[in-house]
Amino acid sequence: MMRPTQTNLTSQDTTPDLDEALGELELKQIKQRSVIGAISYVGRTAVLQGIGLVATLLLSAFFSPEDFGVYGIVTQIIGLLIFFSDIGLAAALVQKKTTPSLKEYRTAFTVQAILSWLIVAVVGVIIATGLVQQKTGQVGVWILISLALSFPLATLKTIPSIMLERELDFSKLVIPQIFEQIAFYGILIYFAWQRHGAMSYTYAIAARSIIGVVVMWLIKPWRIGLGFNREALASLIGFGAKFQLSDFLARVKDQLFYLVLGIFLPLRDFGYIQWAKNWSQYPYNLTVQNVLAVTFPTFSRLQHNQAALKRAIEKSIFFITLAILPILVGMSIFIGPLTRVVPSYEKWQPAILSFILFTVAIGWSALSTPMVNTLNALGKIDQTLKLMVMWLLLTWILTPIGIFIFGFNGVAVMAFVIAQTSFLPIIMVKRIVPVAVWDNLWRQLAAALVMAGAGVLGMSYWSRNLYWLVTGMVLTSLLYIISFSVIGWRKGWAELNGLRS
Repeated sequence: MMRPTQTNLTSQDTTPDLDEALGELELKQIKQRSVIGAISYVGRTAVLQGIGLVATLLLSAFFSPEDFGVYGIVTQIIGLLIFFSDIGLAAALVQKKTTPSLKEYRTAFTVQAILSWLIVAVVGVIIATGLVQQKTGQVGVWILISLALSFPLATLKTIPSIMLERELDFSKLVIPQIFEQIAFYGILIYFAWQRHGAMSYTYAIAARSIIGVVVMWLIKPWRIGLGFNREALASLIGFGAKFQLSDFLARVKDQLFYLVLGIFLPLRDFGYIQWAKNWSQYPYNLTVQNVLAVTFPTFSRLQHNQAALKRAIEKSIFFITLAILPILVGMSIFIGPLTRVVPSYEKWQPAILSFILFTVAIGWSALSTPMVNTLNALGKIDQTLKLMVMWLLLTWILTPIGIFIFGFNGVAVMAFVIAQTSFLPIIMVKRIVPVAVWDNLWRQLAAALVMAGAGVLGMSYWSRNLYWLVTGMVLTSLLYIISFSVIGWRKGWAELNGLRS
């Protein structure tokens, strides 16, 4: 009688230990995949952003403000329609705690395929009204058609992308993007060089869409098929609808608002805004956006382990700010000298103030966006909805006032003002997870301020010629590295060891 009892007791005692061991093993696997994936993903997308940066430098010389304005208006229209191509199913499948079934994948694919062709039809109606042609000319119509047809093609990539995200296999996820970026900018620069103007975007978009699908399917094929399961759709929409509502508010705040600006402002003024905003996005895309691509599925997998989640959030803050702050400072300092040293950039001097304000505002996004991403990954969509409503109202109320006072620069002025509210998502996350934000930020911020001070003091030198401009970029970058090494080497070393351990 005793032996079975003892055996039973032993089994009960060891089960928690076994569960704990399995939990640690899963945590180790998640960390290993996330870290390796993040390094690989950021490294490869750094190449992409480098290609984009060089391309934008060339396009800024080839294109006029009006060319940027035409493309900007069309992309705002497409940005709004993107909302209707996905009802949050992709995010729901990534965030789902259990592995999605083939039935769920096929249901999501079928719904998105239907929505993508509906968008093509809507674009046809928009073109038929003649409003786009009236503002942008026939070239805007052709760009809009090429972007619309890219939606059905993009649907073919959705499920493979979700599968790679759930597997935390980010190194493969970025490969189609590399091919897309090379094709897009290679063709775009060639036709811009041949003086095709904004029409160059049409050819580049078509090539990017086709190549992206082919490469993705070579990397991650799946058992494609049409299907519709009401239960599967209902289970995904519970999270997806709220997530998509948050995305909808963000698009009303950004795409719809900028579309309205493009309609009412002169095309040249809107071109200045579009140019400044596009340039300011490069540091964000290189750092924040890359890390978010890794952290959303990772944070979703760590929902049950608050200690591990806390460490993951803190590391993302540390490494994002370590990389983005010197880039933002450098761009803000050297944009003025660049437009004075390079003759073909003189036409962008009216947009320098907007460029600097948009760029500095991005600094806040380095903190707020990872926090909003964390809330989404934890399923706290209600809180992110409140933030989006607030930012939407502030944008639509304050920006027209800014335009009335400052002209087209008022858009960037108010973007900078609204960015100061980005501390709110930090507070929301700290109520759930006790994240140490300041300890993972102040060293990078201090080093960036030293870099900024030196850059401003040497401004008269950087504006002399191209040699002095490049010298200034190198010297201020080295100053940031030295400053951080002096005050933050212990913290930096500890964080690197944490990734390797």
